[in-house]
Amino acid sequence: MSEVEAVATRFEGRPPIEVLAWAAEAYPGRAVFTTGFGVEGCVLIDLIASDHLGIDIVTLDTGLLFPETYALWRRLEERYGVAIRGIEPEQSVPQQAAAHGDRLWASAPDRCCNLRKVLPLEKALRGQGAWITAIRRDQTADRAVARVVEVDPRDASRVKVNPLASWTSADVWAYVRRNDVPVNPLHDRGYPSIGCWPCTSAVAAGESARAGRWRDQQKTECGLHTRPAQAPFEIHLNRP
Repeated sequence: MSEVEAVATRFEGRPPIEVLAWAAEAYPGRAVFTTGFGVEGCVLIDLIASDHLGIDIVTLDTGLLFPETYALWRRLEERYGVAIRGIEPEQSVPQQAAAHGDRLWASAPDRCCNLRKVLPLEKALRGQGAWITAIRRDQTADRAVARVVEVDPRDASRVKVNPLASWTSADVWAYVRRNDVPVNPLHDRGYPSIGCWPCTSAVAAGESARAGRWRDQQKTECGLHTRPAQAPFEIHLNRP
């Protein structure tokens, strides 16, 4: 069993706060949590801030977030006394339109996501040792095989830490209610999964939670958590 597999086995089923504390200790100054302010992300912000963990919190500010999402960003900073660092794309939305055509999200959504999310993520993770995410296994096919701790499929020099991998939506919402965690008001208006406003719509009764993301397109991921065909198997873990 590899070192990463051993750590993943050790923390499988353990409370997320234990996983976060391990990441902060194993990678001091080099652990970063990226959030899009979904309900899962708000839970992890609550955990990180409440335990004063040394984890950098960042968001990919695409310039296309809902006004409610920007308001939640400010509210979370005020509530927890943390700074959530925004990472912006190289081009503003108007600059992207001039260079690649208007409404790129409609004509070439994968390219738009790459420019506004994937490339900024690479910038945010440069030099980091641990990338912490709020993904759950039951969200998409790409996420179904996520381990609590794994080699980052995008960069074998880094670990990817998924403290909520085994949680369900019910687990997440129970935590939110129990701890009065601020969340996006759009959730109460039929938006269980929230991304950029041009590519997110409300879902109807009986639809999956992510049915409103890139509706009517053969797309379920922005590219941040898409796994390459051949993912790395082993790295040498930092030791606290």
